[in-house]
Amino acid sequence: MAGCGTDQQTDTTAESAAASASSAATTGAEAAPSDRTAVQAGRSGCIKVPNVVGKDHQLAQDTMQAAGLYFLDEKDATGQGRLLILDRNWIDVRQVPRAGSCVAPDTRITLYAKKDHE
Repeated sequence: MAGCGTDQQTDTTAESAAASASSAATTGAEAAPSDRTAVQAGRSGCIKVPNVVGKDHQLAQDTMQAAGLYFLDEKDATGQGRLLILDRNWIDVRQVPRAGSCVAPDTRITLYAKKDHE
């Protein structure tokens, strides 16, 4: 498909979007709330890590993803190396990085969990 102009059109569209964003910022045009959030996250590159210690593992994962953190790792906190198959049967007891830390969106978040009633 070389020569179809697809790459050039993509580059032009990206440049137009960047120019529009720059123009809106320069003229003081108000962005929609979701756009402002995305712009702020993009500028600082920082997402505040939520506290999920004490939550069931499924809710912990959902909470991290809702915050914009998708690079999630999970470990058996007992050191037995078990796989967390049924997420709702596990409780998160530790997380790295700590809650409240400011991290980039592509930061690995490791959740350590124990089975219920351990």
